Amino acid sequence: MTTPETYMHRCIELAKLGAGNVAPNPMVGAVLVHDGKIIGEGYHQQYGGPHAEVNAINNSRDALSGLNVADDASKEVLQKSTLYVSLEPCAHYGKTPPCADLIIEKKIPRVLIGCRDPFKEVNGKGIEKLKAAGVEVELGVLEDECKELNKRFFIFHAQHRPYIILKWAETADGFIAPLNPPQGEIKERLLISNQYTNRLVHQWRSEEAAILVGTNTALYDNPELTVRLVEGNNPVRLVVDMDLSLPQQLKLFNKQTKTIVFNTIKHEVQENMLYYQITNDVSVVHQIVNALYHLRLQSVLIEGGAKLLQSFIDEGYWDEARVITNTELKSGQGIKSSQLINYQLINEENILTDTIRYYQPQTINYKP
Repeated sequence: MTTPETYMHRCIELAKLGAGNVAPNPMVGAVLVHDGKIIGEGYHQQYGGPHAEVNAINNSRDALSGLNVADDASKEVLQKSTLYVSLEPCAHYGKTPPCADLIIEKKIPRVLIGCRDPFKEVNGKGIEKLKAAGVEVELGVLEDECKELNKRFFIFHAQHRPYIILKWAETADGFIAPLNPPQGEIKERLLISNQYTNRLVHQWRSEEAAILVGTNTALYDNPELTVRLVEGNNPVRLVVDMDLSLPQQLKLFNKQTKTIVFNTIKHEVQENMLYYQITNDVSVVHQIVNALYHLRLQSVLIEGGAKLLQSFIDEGYWDEARVITNTELKSGQGIKSSQLINYQLINEENILTDTIRYYQPQTINYKP
């Protein structure tokens, strides 16, 4: 027998298809069921485009038309159907009209919802509007799974900050990079992870709104911080350069994609470069986190270096850590990797010589 959880699992599967394309909106999936059969399904495909509920209803119309069901009969089918949706239908005018209004207009009698929308313009208003119109509403079907799906969105709106992912690669004996050389000398880069893991890292980049590195990582590694090994969107590049001392020849400054430079000197825009001024007398971590919230960047992947990563750890600003260990490579000396505090291991996988461990804080922040 098909259960509500089965249909909600399908909503979640559909929602994930929008990953990387809908932010700052959440990923949402919807399924329309009549007489125990799915007659329409949809997901939010593109920021500014139709929402999942709209696509599911339109899909059902097309499906019924293909079965030679007349328009009047099609309307009657909708009026005897149940809509499953992973997130509360919106009740306000944004880029598109309210989905709650469409559900009411189509006279869909029953709606099962995964979880409430924490966005202040919705947050219960969609549910209230549906109930006021006589729609039977059930909330909390696979609630934890639906919150997990949009943990970035939940953190952003509940805690007014981005979802923060720490990432680093380390040798088997716990080093992240060689020691910094004397001024003027070139630092040899230590390549730790293998080519298959590197491809995965590029996939991670494509899934986040922004990517952040510190001054030394930018200077000595000269990273491009773009998505090249997989198909996907480039994140906004972020770099800490307090004194604006980094050479302009670095790949970070090639203006290929939007880049933000946190510094103490100036606040101005130059083409797709934003120089964002911060101060030395307040926590740099707190200022960056606050800036990303106001810039509407819902997530950030922090790729180093060790000092910057440790600063976020020490101040408790992290939601997930992904640590890549080359189990066959030992350095013997260098810069030690960062050390997590109050963490729990949630997953582990092996890619040839690399072991990837996924951690989260003892307290999961996005759950109310």
